[in-house]
Amino acid sequence: MTELLVVTGLEPVGVERVIDRVRTADPDAVVIHHALDDVGAGIVRRRIRDRHRDDRETLRLAHDCVSCTLRLDLLPLVRSLAGRVERIVLHLDPVLEPEQVCWALQHVVIGDGPLADAVDVRGVVTALDARTWLDDASGDEQVGERGLADLPDDDRTVAQVVVAQAEFADLIVHTGAVDAWEQARTDAVLARLAPTAIRAHLAALDDDLVLLRRAHAEARRGDPDDVHASLLRGSPPLEADCGVRLLAFSARRPFHPDRLHAAIDLLLEGIVRVRGRIWLATRPAEVLWLESAGGGLRIGGAGTWLAEQSPDAWESVPPERAAIAALGWHPRFGDRAQDVVVLAHALDAEGLDAVRAALEGALLTDAELAGPWEFPDPFGFAHTDPCDERVRADDTVAESGLARGEEH
Repeated sequence: MTELLVVTGLEPVGVERVIDRVRTADPDAVVIHHALDDVGAGIVRRRIRDRHRDDRETLRLAHDCVSCTLRLDLLPLVRSLAGRVERIVLHLDPVLEPEQVCWALQHVVIGDGPLADAVDVRGVVTALDARTWLDDASGDEQVGERGLADLPDDDRTVAQVVVAQAEFADLIVHTGAVDAWEQARTDAVLARLAPTAIRAHLAALDDDLVLLRRAHAEARRGDPDDVHASLLRGSPPLEADCGVRLLAFSARRPFHPDRLHAAIDLLLEGIVRVRGRIWLATRPAEVLWLESAGGGLRIGGAGTWLAEQSPDAWESVPPERAAIAALGWHPRFGDRAQDVVVLAHALDAEGLDAVRAALEGALLTDAELAGPWEFPDPFGFAHTDPCDERVRADDTVAESGLARGEEH
């Protein structure tokens, strides 16, 4: 079966050096790249190269979207090569997140089925320059401000891009040299952000590693995250190192929407990553997913709590989700819970305690739990921060049996 490798990174020079190393290990590898600089105008520049050719072509898309690039060109191209070549390397444009591509490989039907049936996805290699990565991962610069591809409605920060690239990696390749302290800080962050990724300097790569013939026992291998799985996947170090700290916050009562909104600012300073499932008092049925990188944060829907579903639903969810729900089942709230992990790089112990206190302060009080759960909700259907103003989707939500304190 044809092996497929995804190579990504923010800095083009570093990514190209990694691809050169891959081609040294396998000179017959076919490298595919779609440059998305002008995708907003419906133009994509495609490059296909191997030891015998280097073909470049300008494509015009009917729709100016990244998903169209995947569905209409990249995926069919991979399908046409599957079984004909030994290895395909997808060289991603910096704004194309590797998890998005791997999800498409697994789920989008091309021909007789998804491409994961036709190619062996070995995983993701991320090129990273430690001289700039931590600043990028903790900043608030918009993608457009950096001069990257101007995708329609793309409000991501550079931090969201580079954190996603590192977090989903099976191999992180350092392409730049820094002093020992900065390298140690960066490694401390990466050990907690991507604990199953092997980290190596470019000069130290061997063929088996760069081709991902060798990887961590729990390597992702292109498998997208399940938002209902453990937030501490890969058992990241919980102790502080080089000023880098990890906070795991859990609670079994809902957040007051306004107080949680007020606490968000603390999640945007001195912090590289926040991820977790949250439960708002105004939305008793809905699992919300909170995710931040640097100065950008998003909150959106992630399905329904099992407590709101029929017993048959347990058979259709992943075993890990069912096990987590069963072990933590609450007689009143079921599987509803707050589970948030915070990765801080510039907060001391007191600063991280302040984050915990802010989250605890956003929970409903005993008096609020006993009363009707009718509160202003500033989050709307989906929420991003920083936000200019509070747009209230609903001023209040009608009482439910859960809010009245009835058993559920």
